[in-house]
Amino acid sequence: MDKSILAEIVGDSNTGFKFDNALRNESLTSNGTGAPKATKTGTTIVGLIFKDGVVLGADTRATAGSIVADKNCAKIHYITPNIYCCGAGTAADTEFTTNIISSNLALHQMNSGREPRVATAMTFLKQYLFRYQGHVSAALVLGGVDSTGPHLYTVYPHGSTDKLPFVTMGSGSLAAMATFESKFKPNMERQEAIDLVQEAIESGIFNDLGSGSNVDVCVITKGKVDYLRNYAKPNERISKLKSYKFARGTTGILKESIHKFDIVVESDAMDVV
Repeated sequence: MDKSILAEIVGDSNTGFKFDNALRNESLTSNGTGAPKATKTGTTIVGLIFKDGVVLGADTRATAGSIVADKNCAKIHYITPNIYCCGAGTAADTEFTTNIISSNLALHQMNSGREPRVATAMTFLKQYLFRYQGHVSAALVLGGVDSTGPHLYTVYPHGSTDKLPFVTMGSGSLAAMATFESKFKPNMERQEAIDLVQEAIESGIFNDLGSGSNVDVCVITKGKVDYLRNYAKPNERISKLKSYKFARGTTGILKESIHKFDIVVESDAMDVV
């Protein structure tokens, strides 16, 4: 990379987004080491609106390239007492983005004296992400219940948003959407909605290599939130059916060779002859 171009990219150190590590990454890549890889949450995240509120769901696998970095990662994040958010993308980006917006909404509530609306949280998120033009890798499913009723949004890394009755995001989103499109119906009962969210997440877990482990569910209704951590464990490890220890002599010895060594001790030092 041309240093003059890099200087333009890096810009003033007081700006909000910095590329100070660009030269370092270029050097690591050129000598074959490769640039550092961020931990990503391959991910299946979903949400739907039911009769009394919103149900959010997520798997719990976090990956670093082809390696499973965390088998029980929490991907449903607190925003306010009545609003929660599922995150897909880079784990650090989703966590810090939701923490920043949660802090800003707490200040907004203290200034206004009113409970934050879901649309306000969505606006804060989309404005924050648009500022960085997709360089903050956070794809979010935002859900909550406020004075105007239940609301469900998707927020993309570049800042665009959708408002829909059921949504999916992440690498397992197509498998989850197939489940929703075939079985979703308006005004579902609470348990019926939870079961459908569980089925959608499990379809992502079993059909997407970036998704796996357990199913987390968050049920948001007026004045109440139930965060059901590890609601389902479809990949729980079971004990082995048989013992795989073999008795001595089970495997035949084809060749045996024995070497004897004399040990000579001189001046407290041991030499092998």
